[in-house]
Amino acid sequence: MATAAPKKATIYRMVMPTHTCPYGVKAKDLLRRQGYEVEDHWLRTREETDAFKAEHGVKTTPQTFIGGERVGGYDDLRRFFGKAVRDPKAVTYRPVVAVFAMTALMALAASYAAFGSPFTVRAGEWFIAFSMCVLAMLKLQNVESFSSMFLNYDLLAKRWVPYSYVYPYAEGVGGVLMAAGVLTWLSVPIALVIGTIGAVSVIKAVYVDKRELKCACVGGDSNVPLGFLSLTENVMMVAMALWMVIAPAALSMPH
Repeated sequence: MATAAPKKATIYRMVMPTHTCPYGVKAKDLLRRQGYEVEDHWLRTREETDAFKAEHGVKTTPQTFIGGERVGGYDDLRRFFGKAVRDPKAVTYRPVVAVFAMTALMALAASYAAFGSPFTVRAGEWFIAFSMCVLAMLKLQNVESFSSMFLNYDLLAKRWVPYSYVYPYAEGVGGVLMAAGVLTWLSVPIALVIGTIGAVSVIKAVYVDKRELKCACVGGDSNVPLGFLSLTENVMMVAMALWMVIAPAALSMPH
């Protein structure tokens, strides 16, 4: 029984002493996973790369050829195989979902390590505190970018611009103090103030004014739409602050 001829593809990609094109590596890997034998041509210098582009009338590398026909770059190759291609401008909740999923797992792990069970009241407290810390960290990567996006909708920041710079630091400090369970006289007011203002701002912008905006909750470079998850972040802070006031009072009441 005759065996089918192997599928073959040719790829041209930059592999230089100081730079290896990551999309070239991805394209080669994709071809191999699709069952192709790959003829791998390295473009070793900038001059060689520019000459290749001019010869084929293309602006980027890598370039893949299958059956003598040019398929194109990495995104074109994904389309050729019927795979999804990410739109860098498309809105997505993925960053926020990733944060909350990881902080939930962190809280469960910390609870298990401390108490022998992942499902404790402290785990819920840590989940909110860890979420505040991680979200603050993402904002602090580029405070200027965060403040610019934040000013689109936050009611206090619009009236007092420095608040847009203070916010991520306040959120981070509040989260750390809540995780440690110390200085509640400071962490509770922080969470109440920024959480309440944030929640009211989101409600007004999204549900009253019907504006379509991007949320600065995971930093100023994200495509997360302002909406329910953004509101959730603020509601969690308020809930945590109230819980830290109510729980000790309830425990101190005579039975």
